[in-house]
Amino acid sequence: MVKRVDPVKRAGGPRPAFRQSPPALAEQFRKAMASYPEARVRTVFGCPCAFIRGNMVTGLFGDEWFIRLPPEQRPGLLRLKGAHPFEPMPGRPLREQVVLPASIVGSPAKLQAYIEKAVVHGRSLPPKAHKSSQPAGPGPAKR
Repeated sequence: MVKRVDPVKRAGGPRPAFRQSPPALAEQFRKAMASYPEARVRTVFGCPCAFIRGNMVTGLFGDEWFIRLPPEQRPGLLRLKGAHPFEPMPGRPLREQVVLPASIVGSPAKLQAYIEKAVVHGRSLPPKAHKSSQPAGPGPAKR
C-alpha cells in the first residue's frame, strides 16, 4: 500500500507561499548585480538572488532586499530603522542575512555600498560545491 502525502498537509506543515518581487525591484536588482560579473544570479524563493563562489550574498524576497554580512557588520545595519533579520519562513531566520531598510534600497549610492560589502564578504567565504541533482552514490548493491 502506498501512503499518499497531501502536498498541503505534509509532515512539516503547509508549504509557505512565497511572494514574487515587484518587477521594478527585480530590475533594480539585476542592474545592481551587473557590476559584479562573478556573481551568478539564480532564482531562490521565486525571487532573484546573487551568489559568489556558490554562497548567497544578496537577494530579493517579495518586496524586501536582503544581504549577507560578516558578524561584525550586522549589528550596525540592524540598528537602522526598518532593518531586520531575514526570515523567509516564520521561525526560520537565515542568521547571516539582514533585510535592508527602504532608506538604503531607495538610495543608489547607499545600496551599492552595502552590496559591495556583501560581495566582499562572499569573496572571503570558502567556495561551496555545486549541488548535483544526481543521486549521491550507486545505491545498495543487488544480490
